[in-house]
Amino acid sequence: MAAPSQPLFGLVPAGQPLITSPSSQPTPTSFLYAIPHSVPTPANPNPKPFSHLTVFLLPGVVLPENTAAAIYIAQNPAALASGAEPPNFRFLGGVGPGKESAVFKLSPSSSPSTAKGIVIGISIEDAGSVAERIQQLHADSTTSTGTGAGEQPSTQVLAQRIIQNAFNFLAGFSGKVGAEGVEVVPLKAFQEWWRKFENKVRNDPTFLEREQD
Repeated sequence: MAAPSQPLFGLVPAGQPLITSPSSQPTPTSFLYAIPHSVPTPANPNPKPFSHLTVFLLPGVVLPENTAAAIYIAQNPAALASGAEPPNFRFLGGVGPGKESAVFKLSPSSSPSTAKGIVIGISIEDAGSVAERIQQLHADSTTSTGTGAGEQPSTQVLAQRIIQNAFNFLAGFSGKVGAEGVEVVPLKAFQEWWRKFENKVRNDPTFLEREQD
């Protein structure tokens, strides 16, 4: 495969602009993207490292027949950048015909980074091999955590966590009325929970993905 004359992939780190040009291209079928952390601004002086990465085929791009794009994250980005060590990549997933985009959750513990950011590698490989590794990745993750790699909790789990969050907050406002001691919660307390819940989602969109205390 000859080196492409135009970008093939788009990468969007959460909260950052679209990236289409690779930082380097070691071979005609492999691409490296050095993705910097968010830059502090007056409005956000202490930005958090992005936790999600979207990768997709750019419009009009068609990969060679029977191929797919395998996506990796560098386990030794600092050494890779300096050339002190050979690259060591961990497989994240893939995109290709029928699955033109994917979203990956990058937790700090499993996504090594330098002071400047992370390094993502994309390699055009045999489609069957990429599909097999994706299935194995999902199987391994389901066995260890109960969810697939990069997947969000199910709708049922998210609903349960929202209800638990509301119950924990509103329990402190409950009181009993009437001869039978019916337990009630003031409407104002619910409105206050909703206001705080919205602020929490706005400041930390992924907090429901974590186990709640």
